[in-house]
Amino acid sequence: MDRFPTTRMSAVQAVRSDDRAVRERALETLAAAYWRPVQAYVRLRWGRGPADAEDLTQAFFLRVVEKDFFARFDPKRARFRTFLRVCLDGFLANEAKAAGRAKRGGEISHVALNAEALEVPSPETMERAFETEWIRSVFEMGLERLRAACQAPGKLPAWEVFAAHDLHEGESARPSYGELARRTGLPLTQVNNNLAWARREFRRGVLDVLREITASDEEFRAEARVLLGTDATR
Repeated sequence: MDRFPTTRMSAVQAVRSDDRAVRERALETLAAAYWRPVQAYVRLRWGRGPADAEDLTQAFFLRVVEKDFFARFDPKRARFRTFLRVCLDGFLANEAKAAGRAKRGGEISHVALNAEALEVPSPETMERAFETEWIRSVFEMGLERLRAACQAPGKLPAWEVFAAHDLHEGESARPSYGELARRTGLPLTQVNNNLAWARREFRRGVLDVLREITASDEEFRAEARVLLGTDATR
């Protein structure tokens, strides 16, 4: 049971709820998971600069709310993130057409696309970029859940050793367990226990997030393999 999140309504399902508060929370969850992937895709596929990509990402999610895009998702036909990209391409194509019409009508003075848009990356490159940012977003959401769990009484040392060891960055060597024991003043066995607990909770948090942004057990298991490996749900 440690390896699976508890059963709950997916955010993908909750966007169809009659309860406005439920819909809003679901959209917030999906936007948190997909904001960066969408922004990266806009820059790579459509050749937009950072500021334009940020504006278009925000406009896309506003349009999702206005037009209830995600309510049309059918989990039998595709993964949710594939469906989202189809919606995104349609939105961006319409935006480009609208910009072209406005330019011809004299309403704007320039075309927003830059020179990079003339060389469209391969589908494999775009898929990889979207997936990389999606993985990063899900991991960051799982990390925030671990951070929140470590606010419980007695759990702060677990965050300290996890952050120092597993989140270590820079050119210096990752600290050994012995070094962590010296830094924190904890016995070596407690360092081991705290690190093992934090890793389990981080994994649980990642799977919780994944459960919320997928629409079926089949999709959840497939995406878990992408995130955590082939045996992630065994």
